[in-house]
Amino acid sequence: MAIGLDHFLVAAGATLLGAAVLTELRKPAGERTWHGNVVGVPYDLRPPTMARLQASLWNADNPALLVPHVFGVGWSVNLAGLARPLGLGPQAAGAPGTNTAA
Repeated sequence: MAIGLDHFLVAAGATLLGAAVLTELRKPAGERTWHGNVVGVPYDLRPPTMARLQASLWNADNPALLVPHVFGVGWSVNLAGLARPLGLGPQAAGAPGTNTAA
């Protein structure tokens, strides 16, 4: 019986989440940060904050389109990075074509 792509992705995500938790639990209690990388995939298991949410999901100063999730395993889309090439939203500070004069 063939496993569908959706089942594979759920299993892969659960495996990465388990690996991230195991990585943290193997550290002494005082050294656990609850964020890092497991097999090259970022994870962040800390409670999300508004500042981290904004820095991840809408960061005009970050040219990257994919950024680590605010909570969980994997990547999110930096919507400012997606809007920039479309000419939507604010541009990065000091980016070419932006008017910084008052």
